[in-house]
Amino acid sequence: MNEYSIGQVVFSKSGRDKGRAFIVIKIENEYLYIVDGDLRKLNKPKKKKYKHVQKTNHIINFIKKKIEDGMELNDSEIRKVLEPYSPSSRNAINEEA
Repeated sequence: MNEYSIGQVVFSKSGRDKGRAFIVIKIENEYLYIVDGDLRKLNKPKKKKYKHVQKTNHIINFIKKKIEDGMELNDSEIRKVLEPYSPSSRNAINEEA
């Protein structure tokens, strides 16, 4: 079984959200519940199977801690931490290199 963690950054591999970055907010059996704070907000996370996401080694610790401690989290915090993973940010980084 794939090892995923709350607060982990993942990329969608299929569907109309293909290529978008998300954060795992809940893990249940073979499903991940993921949000991006924009199209998929905290009040309606996307339910995806493991095989439909690309795992990264990036875990956003303050988000993980907030979720595990039951603290309030909002969509703007999610959007802000995912900003470096957006396609436009990745293109800008590649153009600078």
